[in-house]
Amino acid sequence: MDFYVLTLFPDMITQGLNTSITGKAIEKGLLSLHAINIRDYTKDKHKKVDDYPYGGGAGMLMQAQPVSDAWHSIADGMERHPRTIYVTPQGKPFTQKMAKEFVKSEELVFLCGHYEGIDERVLEEVVTDYVSIGDYVLTGGELASMVMIDAVSRLVPGVLNNEESAQTESFHNDLLEHPQYSRPVEWKGKRVPEVLLSGNQKKIAAWRLEESEKRTKERRPDLYQKYEKLQQCKQILQKEKLLHRDMIELIERGQAEWIYQQNDCICLKDQKSGAFFFSAKQEETAIPALEQIIKEYKTPEALVLHQEGIAQHAKRELGYQGMLTCTQYVYTRKEKLPITGLYRLDGTQTEDMVMIERLNETFLEEVLKHYHALVSEDYILSRLKDGAMYGAFLAGKLTGFIGVHEEGSMGMLEVFPEYRGRKIGKALETYLINLQLEQGMTPYGQVVEGNEISTQLQKSLGLCPAKTPVYWMESIE
Repeated sequence: MDFYVLTLFPDMITQGLNTSITGKAIEKGLLSLHAINIRDYTKDKHKKVDDYPYGGGAGMLMQAQPVSDAWHSIADGMERHPRTIYVTPQGKPFTQKMAKEFVKSEELVFLCGHYEGIDERVLEEVVTDYVSIGDYVLTGGELASMVMIDAVSRLVPGVLNNEESAQTESFHNDLLEHPQYSRPVEWKGKRVPEVLLSGNQKKIAAWRLEESEKRTKERRPDLYQKYEKLQQCKQILQKEKLLHRDMIELIERGQAEWIYQQNDCICLKDQKSGAFFFSAKQEETAIPALEQIIKEYKTPEALVLHQEGIAQHAKRELGYQGMLTCTQYVYTRKEKLPITGLYRLDGTQTEDMVMIERLNETFLEEVLKHYHALVSEDYILSRLKDGAMYGAFLAGKLTGFIGVHEEGSMGMLEVFPEYRGRKIGKALETYLINLQLEQGMTPYGQVVEGNEISTQLQKSLGLCPAKTPVYWMESIE
């Protein structure tokens, strides 16, 4: 991912970010950082970049010309107008949700103001996002830009050594992080809580959740209110665990945005894919609620519905077409699947067993050549960039792949024709199930109606099917 910072103090940016985790990621080539000195682009012989504001007032204002030329020096070489963030107290508050949105961009440009701000005309020309890190005033935008770059960087695949770190810390799932302790066991008369010394991971997880809930309720009641609403939804959805595993996982993985809940009528939005997930038993009350949600949110592009009658109404009356009818399969056990004869944990390869590795964007062409489902090239590229696809290799050659969709389901499983019949599909799905179990997730997938090969694979691996289908609906507009 490429970061560009337009600033009057480039050394401040480079010295601040070329250290610690971001510095190591830059060295590895996972990130690039470019600090562009706006002063280099002024046409004033004294290198002046500011002037008095028209209409009077205190202070000086950065002029449009040097800012514009500095921006064009990088933007003109790009295929599209880059996402350009102006750091200002007048902007939207920066949040973890916003960081997750920014990380989807290949490049981000940060514009740092100074003095009393920047000429409005150039802001209108180049800025896409106005963002603030808090209700206070700094001398310039450099510190705020570094804060945001740090927050976004840690979400780039490979930047954090521990893949779970970004998912289990503060603000995940609308909860603040639980208290942490290290050696010694006793310090100044205070002992580490006994549960953390017990080695009982189930009890430790329960304690951490309880402490996170308590801390969030005390320190961030606004966050706790969001968390509580989602937990209420989860309790209702768990009455039909298999059918609603997709929605439950959205909540448990911290991807769910609460949209609506009235009795058993629930609507959640997946913050990654943007899809709306809707379920309700009583059609007479569910349909008016769904119609209101569609109107309010301006016809969401994708709906995932859990009852056939509601799906038929969406198709007939609400401007949606049936995209996919799927059976939801869930791995309900906590034990990992055996891997004997499939792949080795030490990464070595034998004649009969594949080696499984994470794929990156260099495999895009090969994946597209073999995968022909209803997804775009951009979608596959984003999954590769997010580190969400895995390949099976024999003698260094890719033989098949599997991935995790944005909303969390396992899918995109494909074994190349010349390698079929060698348990490669079973090896890939076994690997992904075991990986998700390690990460504390419940593995699940959605098999399209009529796909008998995948159906048999799910059954052979012990996944349990929901009794009724889920329906992926696509907006016609």
